[in-house]
Amino acid sequence: MTSSAEPTRGFASTQWSIVVAARSRHTEAGEAAMAALCGRYWRPLYSYVRRRGYSTEDAQDLTQAYFARLLEKNFLDQADAGRGKFRSFLLASLKHFLANEWDRANAVKRGGRVEFIGIEDVAGVEREYGRQALGPPLTPEQLYERNWAMTVLSRATDRLAAEFAAAGKPAILEALKVFLTGDNPGVKYGPIAESLGMSEGAVRVAVHRLRDRFRALLRTEIAQTLPNPADPRSVDEELRYLLTVL
Repeated sequence: MTSSAEPTRGFASTQWSIVVAARSRHTEAGEAAMAALCGRYWRPLYSYVRRRGYSTEDAQDLTQAYFARLLEKNFLDQADAGRGKFRSFLLASLKHFLANEWDRANAVKRGGRVEFIGIEDVAGVEREYGRQALGPPLTPEQLYERNWAMTVLSRATDRLAAEFAAAGKPAILEALKVFLTGDNPGVKYGPIAESLGMSEGAVRVAVHRLRDRFRALLRTEIAQTLPNPADPRSVDEELRYLLTVL
């Protein structure tokens, strides 16, 4: 099982519907749902384990073993939208797992060598962790939240890229993404407009629309992680929190 799988077309892809589907682990939809959860949370959970002081190899094994344990012991049955955010459930569950599964010599055996995330993805997560380790010191919990936020941003960015690719306009996104989260004083609109064969005014309009679309996609990604995705106030609150932990 790798993180490339996503729920099949027509699958209700809110966070909690994915959790419910993942409980049916012996079905195709259940496997796809579990893969989706692994893809979304492997990075934050791995960063937490690494910051707890485990080596690269042990952190990889323990994170894999943790997801295997979710399947083996049906821990997802304990997740309840009425009790709070799913990422909080996962972190509490991981802490319990580490407290009771500290024998790292058996980590690979516990994981059953099930591949929940590809080797290249694992290496990429470790490289990102190395870059983060050079920044301000963060607690394991803070790093977990930060990586959750970065994963949400990455998913929104990937969806934006997919939309531009489908429209045959990947070059426009590549040229304008420098303005995605705000104006860059070191980058001028004029040269970009010339390279795209557009007027400067047209580029400014395109940047405005790009930001609006990215904001909408980001809100959608955030909403999917909430117990009540239809509540705009909850989405606003979570968006503000996301920005504070980045």
